[in-house]
Amino acid sequence: MKEGNSMKRLGKVTALILSMAMVAGVVTGCNNTKSPQSEGAKEAAKQIYFLNFKPEIAEVYNEIAKDYEAEKGVKVNVVTAAAGTYEQTLKSEIGKDEAPTIFQINGPVGFQSWKDYCADLKDTELYKHLIDKELAVKEGDGVYGIPYVVEGYGIIYNDAVMKKYFALSNKAVDISSVDEIKNFDTLKKVVEDMTKNKDKLGIEGVFSSTSMSAGEQWRWQTHLANLPLYYEFKEDTKQDNTILAGLNAKEIAFKYGNNFKNVYDLYINNSVTQKGLLGSKSTDDSMAEFALGKSAMVQNGNWGWSQIAKVKGNVVNESDVKFMPIYTGIKGEEKQGLCIGTENYFAINNKVSKAKQKASADFLNWLYSSTKGKDYVVNKLSFIAPFDTFTESEQPKDPLAKEVIKYMENKEIQNIPWTFSAFPSEEFKNYFGDALLEYTQGNKTWDDVTKVVQDSWKSERAK
Repeated sequence: MKEGNSMKRLGKVTALILSMAMVAGVVTGCNNTKSPQSEGAKEAAKQIYFLNFKPEIAEVYNEIAKDYEAEKGVKVNVVTAAAGTYEQTLKSEIGKDEAPTIFQINGPVGFQSWKDYCADLKDTELYKHLIDKELAVKEGDGVYGIPYVVEGYGIIYNDAVMKKYFALSNKAVDISSVDEIKNFDTLKKVVEDMTKNKDKLGIEGVFSSTSMSAGEQWRWQTHLANLPLYYEFKEDTKQDNTILAGLNAKEIAFKYGNNFKNVYDLYINNSVTQKGLLGSKSTDDSMAEFALGKSAMVQNGNWGWSQIAKVKGNVVNESDVKFMPIYTGIKGEEKQGLCIGTENYFAINNKVSKAKQKASADFLNWLYSSTKGKDYVVNKLSFIAPFDTFTESEQPKDPLAKEVIKYMENKEIQNIPWTFSAFPSEEFKNYFGDALLEYTQGNKTWDDVTKVVQDSWKSERAK
């Protein structure tokens, strides 16, 4: 799936979460003295306003609103912005007397634009249930955005092929399962030995084709590039997170560029397709190769399951489709997980009454903790919900979604946030991708690629 399609799916997830965001405030208690002011506050708590980001799921939000009002007696006024107009609509609505009580921000980036309106959510039930609290938008001791849906990517592998490899009597590594692959050195030894034994394994290459045709480079110039730049920006102690560090970076050293090269070379040197032909390959080609059993591994995200399942002649069993982290040789990567993140978060308007804030928070908690609400989230919104209120039976059923959840729940590892949202422009990513293709075809050195990355970041950031 192209990055744009992935983000579209995220947007869909986003809208849902926004819907949930409306739960910030049911009023607690009232005075015996019935003044106009107290009666007004009580009445206000009976209605909240959710500004929906995504028209595609507007009808689902409307259904949710009807069920919530019927059950709780609180009306959820769902207003849906037209496609591509959310920021504009929010600007016009946020200053009104009847302003949105729940709205959406685009992570730390969006928070910088809307921080004056974002209530602190650290004491809400929804935040308490967030599995990985590092995913939240924070500033100081406060929590101002809660992710409502997540996606993850890494190296997808066919466990049946891997078990077949580990059963070989002449294998070159002294390990017996994928679980023992904890760093790049081990991954490289396994992959190169699998290449030597590909005929015995019944594959044409260890990795699916590294798709480098025009518009198909996003897995490398964006998703793979996330790793070295995350580690570089992580060293900026002046910022609370790597996205803000990236946004403030006028220049980059591409300090961990050789780590990118490590795994990229592994991909292209142990592929189903020869390097010189990768410029014609698409992501669909890559996923079809995996589905048809021609490869054992492919870098992609949990959305890739639908691409695998739809391939005519698919030979990969659902139970054999699993994830491992993208190892690059960075120190300490033994504790590294998947790249997990989102670009959309709930926010509650701190300018509305405390009663409406609480009612909005209550609605969100209902959506993600009640039986009826969770049914909407899983079965009609199709979200991977990052909250511990969902039992195993209430999670998405596809194998890669299950893998993302497994990594999120593992407290022994550190998943990598989506730092690529700080990249300066699409042009930067395109320059990077074009340079990668020339490197793959033998027309550029890695030093050339490094210079393109450094120079294009600087020039794009200067615009």
